[in-house]
Amino acid sequence: MANSPGESSRPSRRHFLQTSSAALAAASLTSLAQPVHAAGDETLRIALVGCGNRGTGAAANALQTAGPLKLWAMADAFEDRLAGSLGILQKGGRASGGAVPTSVAKRVDVPKDRQFVGLDAYRQAIDACDVVLICAPPGFRADHFEYAVAQGKHVFMEKPVATDPAGVRRVLAAAKAARDKDLKVGVGLQRHHDVKYRETIQRLQDGAIGDLHTLRAYWNGGTIKRPVDRADLTEMQYQVRNWYFFTWLSGDHIVEQHVHNLDVCNWLMNGHPVSAVGMGGRLMRTGKDYGDIFDHHAVEYTYADGTKMFGYCRQMPGCEPLVGEFATGTRGTADVGKYRIEAGDNAWHYPRTRRNRGSKYAADSPYQVEHDVLFAAIRSGTPHNEAETGAEATMTAILGRMATYTGRTVTWDEGFASQCVLTPETMAGWDTAPRKLPDSDGLYRLPMPGIDREV
Repeated sequence: MANSPGESSRPSRRHFLQTSSAALAAASLTSLAQPVHAAGDETLRIALVGCGNRGTGAAANALQTAGPLKLWAMADAFEDRLAGSLGILQKGGRASGGAVPTSVAKRVDVPKDRQFVGLDAYRQAIDACDVVLICAPPGFRADHFEYAVAQGKHVFMEKPVATDPAGVRRVLAAAKAARDKDLKVGVGLQRHHDVKYRETIQRLQDGAIGDLHTLRAYWNGGTIKRPVDRADLTEMQYQVRNWYFFTWLSGDHIVEQHVHNLDVCNWLMNGHPVSAVGMGGRLMRTGKDYGDIFDHHAVEYTYADGTKMFGYCRQMPGCEPLVGEFATGTRGTADVGKYRIEAGDNAWHYPRTRRNRGSKYAADSPYQVEHDVLFAAIRSGTPHNEAETGAEATMTAILGRMATYTGRTVTWDEGFASQCVLTPETMAGWDTAPRKLPDSDGLYRLPMPGIDREV
């Protein structure tokens, strides 16, 4: 029988950080830079790095937080992405699943000389700001976070925080440096700022359904955007334009998307799994247009006390959709994503409200609250660093991917210590060659379970 969620046999987040101390000790980041804003001026200057759909949404959320601030600089690898994002923030439009409030426009102050384009444009934008929103593809996350911390900037970064174990270790090192410098760090795992999730998980941790023994996590949905045509792009331009379909840039959808559900399970367990075994592949999304990622994964995770967590994610059109998390204990069950507990006389559900669930920009939306909390911490000096939680969730997802790509059981310690690096050794510009190139037919080699030993 599994122990209760609070018992110490599970690897805690503190244990996760302690066991990664060797990686952190190797880090060496520069001293805290002077703040950009003038003495006596409380206006926070924000830089947006990565001007896609989610980045535009994050900027809109940040611009709705309390206190004087401005969107001061923007950076993206592609000029059209930056221009499109800026237009939405200035004139209105849709981003990240909702209509961006027109009220944010008055806080946008990004003239041409603070619009930076290119693979290294993030440096100029970060240099100009007090707070940076890191929303470029995840394969660049570690580079951008390291640089921001080295320059003494507060950070909001989207999930996942890396695409390979080396990136996770780099993020942890930078997170420690950020804590030492009293920099504030938020991570886009917004369920932690959803009062309904918080109440449900607290009740489960308090024993509402007894000792937990089984968790299930799902992100089963349809396919995503159509890939961009190759046209006259260099290989690097093509892959970055189509970043979701390349493991080094997105982590595969088990890392880029399913990380939300896996994070909830770790939160519930107050720790991470110790091993993973699974299977996956590519059945519907075939051909040279879809990079090297799978379209389905199924993973059995095991926590230290024996609790099992089954993670399923699928991107196929026409199939049954399901996104959420479920828990089974010795005295009942819970639909965590619907904030409902079934436990006989202890049955409970979070009171229904009339909140507009369709808007990520509403005052009580967790997407908004995560920014409210971060900016309040910046202004008040309250400790706030979510990077370790983001790193743990990301590594959990990477562990699952390693299991499905290899077809074997992978332990946490083995996965975390892996020397496999997916990102290019150097990024000299658009002529840089990615580590994985297409063959003569334009196809990218897919992971081969049973053959590949480390991916």
